[in-house]
Amino acid sequence: MARNRRRDIEMTEDELQRFLAGERIVTVATIGPKGRPHLMPLWFVLRDGLVHIWTYGASQKVRNVERLGQATLLVEAGEQYRELRGAMLECDAEIVTDRAIVDDVGVALAGKHGQASPGDPPDLVRAAVAKRGAKRVVVRFRPTHVVTWDHRKLR
Repeated sequence: MARNRRRDIEMTEDELQRFLAGERIVTVATIGPKGRPHLMPLWFVLRDGLVHIWTYGASQKVRNVERLGQATLLVEAGEQYRELRGAMLECDAEIVTDRAIVDDVGVALAGKHGQASPGDPPDLVRAAVAKRGAKRVVVRFRPTHVVTWDHRKLR
């Protein structure tokens, strides 16, 4: 009987969460006004197990989500075939304008991506994020279908 190699390389939910927590860039695909995919690589953070991005409220990706609250996300890693791993997440997308949440995600991104050092006073970091984030929103992605792969499992 033939083995299902696809199942052999799938990530468990815990593996997926660890993978996403450790990666920095997600490619977000939304549908543009002419019906074509609009792809953008973005920094992201996980909050409550969901991918969150921080972006300008007037950006094309936000306009696309306003029109159709769906997106497909891709996070991938590895250089050689035997190292490849990733996740494709079909998601419902929600625009969040609550300033406290927007600032919280901005602070988390600043910490994750080295824009704030662990020794920086939290009040100063939050003030800087609030200033930079005045025109920003958060987009929260809730997966409806997930496909994962981890070729390291083939060894």
